[in-house]
Amino acid sequence: MKIANYLLAALFAFFAWVQRNDIDPSIYSDPFMDNPALDSALWLIFYLIIAVGFVVVSFRKLPKWYFVVAIVACFFEMAISGPGLWENIFGDKPATMAQNSMSAEDPRVELSREFFGALIALAAVFFQLWQSRRPKKA
Repeated sequence: MKIANYLLAALFAFFAWVQRNDIDPSIYSDPFMDNPALDSALWLIFYLIIAVGFVVVSFRKLPKWYFVVAIVACFFEMAISGPGLWENIFGDKPATMAQNSMSAEDPRVELSREFFGALIALAAVFFQLWQSRRPKKA
């Protein structure tokens, strides 16, 4: 299980590294999230915390507060980006996840990707929770 945890930690660390320069254009209607640098920093921290969680769970159980914070953060990110995914799937324009450019005029692609990023992170947190609840072998 340690090898899987280290691989997943590396994967989420890579996700965080990619976020370091993902300064999205203005894609949110919420003024708080209208700051591209803040959005990028939050995603970087979000993925880094999950990466560190995989390293820690390799040696000991993660504390309950970690799961509360991580699950709330995942659902928060999904709630923010969910309307863009909904618009992408059910809106007037054809659904796409591979648009060449993302712009403030059509932010559906970036919001859809962010929704699925948060969903993947949520699955990772539940995998960490499963590992923290099972008895450790001596």
